[in-house]
Amino acid sequence: MDRKELYALLESLVAGGVTVNQALEKLEFLRYEDIGYARLDHHRELRTGFPEVVFCQGKTLEQVEGIFSRLAANSRPILGTRASTEACTMVQRTLPEAVYYEMARCIVVPAREGREEKGEVVIISAGTADMPVAEEAAVSAETMGLRVTKLYDVGVAGIHRLLQHTRKLEKANVVIAVAGMEGALGSVVGGLTSRPVIAVPTSIGYGTNFGGLSALLSMLNSCASGVGVVNIDNGFGAAALAHAIVQSGR
Repeated sequence: MDRKELYALLESLVAGGVTVNQALEKLEFLRYEDIGYARLDHHRELRTGFPEVVFCQGKTLEQVEGIFSRLAANSRPILGTRASTEACTMVQRTLPEAVYYEMARCIVVPAREGREEKGEVVIISAGTADMPVAEEAAVSAETMGLRVTKLYDVGVAGIHRLLQHTRKLEKANVVIAVAGMEGALGSVVGGLTSRPVIAVPTSIGYGTNFGGLSALLSMLNSCASGVGVVNIDNGFGAAALAHAIVQSGR
């Protein structure tokens, strides 16, 4: 339930549409719902501006479907990350409007009506191989109501590819920089813009990349100011942080 739906419930109470006990039961239920294998946080949108997100990896297909079904009954849009095509097919049995984004590995049940655009994020990837993580960030950000501009394959090996787009960085509220290998892109972008930069290390790289650890440490040791870092391959986490930054400035 989002704020509009909550206000509608309260208005119906005032108008005599429901009893006080019915309203209290509804609000009590919305704190969270225990469905046996998950406790669903139906109040999260009221607190944070976006409903609970489903991390699909490690869950059975039936669990994913059940969680989506119960969440969608109370608030939308619903976002699922690290999802398989099989999981989306299962969700579509009860929610045929669900959309699967293959590269991002995300399932999205869209909002019932258009959502207000809250701000803009520019998402940059160092290389084509980093695009799955960048796409997870892009799909997540768009589902949260952010306008997304993508600049892919503009890493430091050919920095001129990025420099011609510096004006786009200044027009955004937040910039997300996604890079593997040595992870230098976060520092470079941080030195080019006054906007908050969220650096996302990826697990892409040769042996001494250590599955993204080298990129993570490089980003944490950035000499550029205004750069924050999320976990390895965590495109969703970058989008969630960008959303929080934009929300705080409204």
